[in-house]
Amino acid sequence: MKTLLNVIWLVLCGFWMAIGYVVAGVICCILIITIPFGIASFRIAGFALWPFGRTTVERRDAGAGSLVGNIIWIVVAGWWLALAHITTGIALCLTLIGIPLGIANFKLIPISLLPLGREIVPTDRPFATR
Repeated sequence: MKTLLNVIWLVLCGFWMAIGYVVAGVICCILIITIPFGIASFRIAGFALWPFGRTTVERRDAGAGSLVGNIIWIVVAGWWLALAHITTGIALCLTLIGIPLGIANFKLIPISLLPLGREIVPTDRPFATR
């Protein structure tokens, strides 16, 4: 079931959402000081490309740096990516088959706003650590 949902997701919105994260990552990597944001954006691009069967958990080693970084991220790119998730989620919820995909889009909003200090793990072991 996860594979079927991921394939439908990829066709309807996953590819475009991943491109948005990759563009944000490239822009962040061009500016030297924002390379950590670019790396986080590339990590989320993979998650946005194939989200079913994976979830995010808080990293225990995240500190004040990730808090400050998340505030900067919200202003620079997070707001626009979250807005894209909201728009796509509403559009998908207008169709019967798109409702689970729209809900998945809404679940991606928190990580699009606050990517630092989070880790993407499989859903069968959400409390696993590195």
